[in-house]
Amino acid sequence: MNFGRGPSVVLNVGGTRYSFSREVLKDFPLRRVSRLHGCLSEQDVLEVCDDYDRERNEYFFDRHSEAFGFIMLYVRHGHLRFVPHMCELSFYNEMIYWGLEGSHLDYCCQRRLDDRMSETCTYYAAEEPPGESAGGLEGKGRRPPGAEGGKWLERMRRTFEEPTSSVAAQVLATVSILFVIVSMVVLCASTLPEWRAPENRSVEEQSRYTAESVREPSGIIEAICIGWFTAECIVRFIVSKNKCEFVRRPLNIIDLLAITPYYISVLMTVFTGENSQLQRAGVTLRVLRMMRIFWVIKLARHFIGLQTLGLTLKRCYREMVMLLVFICVAMAIFSALSQLLENGLDLGTKNKDYASIPAACWWVIISMTTVGYGDMCPITVPGRILGGICVVSGIVLLALPITFIYHSFVQCYHELKFRSARYSRSLSAEFLN
Repeated sequence: MNFGRGPSVVLNVGGTRYSFSREVLKDFPLRRVSRLHGCLSEQDVLEVCDDYDRERNEYFFDRHSEAFGFIMLYVRHGHLRFVPHMCELSFYNEMIYWGLEGSHLDYCCQRRLDDRMSETCTYYAAEEPPGESAGGLEGKGRRPPGAEGGKWLERMRRTFEEPTSSVAAQVLATVSILFVIVSMVVLCASTLPEWRAPENRSVEEQSRYTAESVREPSGIIEAICIGWFTAECIVRFIVSKNKCEFVRRPLNIIDLLAITPYYISVLMTVFTGENSQLQRAGVTLRVLRMMRIFWVIKLARHFIGLQTLGLTLKRCYREMVMLLVFICVAMAIFSALSQLLENGLDLGTKNKDYASIPAACWWVIISMTTVGYGDMCPITVPGRILGGICVVSGIVLLALPITFIYHSFVQCYHELKFRSARYSRSLSAEFLN
């Protein structure tokens, strides 16, 4: 911390004072408090707190003192609960201000928060860094040199990244959705026998990118869609703030996987020739061409439902791993028992479908998920009893982690809905202006 004097600092939150050393602020669990360590001037300090006393080296925050006391209990002991007789939404607002999330709450309080937010349809999101919000009043009048160029890049970035941030962004998102739909329709139609019959071409020939195929209507449409997606990806890469972070984002990786196969297929056709053994086989090119199905995931940029699903899977990977462990353990137990009861015992009749444990694993997973294809079924009485136990166990095991995933899904939906509503308000202000 290069601003202020003295070995310690004082935080005044709603009249209650807390004293800390400068080194403690560096790795403080509350993000807003830790930001004080990097402040270089009084102007930087006033962007973090509400007021500052240079003589006392005291930072004043006009926030709820009792709520901050409970948050400090979380800092010291690792447990965060709601303040008694305080609105859950108000306390959650305090948490967001200090840099905490709903996941930091104890499980019982998380359920109370999810229920309250679902009832009132109130949405919160983490605070943006200063200068990030479009139309924010705090950033006005304090623009650094070169802010006009940065503002233009920020506007371009929001246009391509946030479909509800402006009228141009909505138009761009609509055009992108149309291109995705057209490309998917062409991909599905190209697999129909009627699509290939007039040309009398085989499946291997259909997968080749020759000069004749490019001139066909389907080839022209595909080239136009690829051109649009490529241009969109390049522009988004140029206007992005952090190029390394841009490359690491899952949606951008999916875009790259959807675009690259087309160019690889064209290059393979150019360099290997149309009559080569690789072209006659056509397997590699068919696999690359079918990778265009990743374009469907591009719709996640424009629909909150798909974004919520992806964010939930990202945050609940521990619960998903736990679910897979449950299934694997049950598969190991029930497949071994079913193979023993149906094929391993000398009962006079052996079920050949259960000749091995790996073969029985297929029956176990189908039974646990209650799909029941009927291609394999036990024929002995002990095997049928085991099958009933397997089905009931599958229902119970699959239902156990669902509660955790559900609450995470609700929270992710609230956050994304709030962000969409915030950009919609910016769009309304832009339209009125």
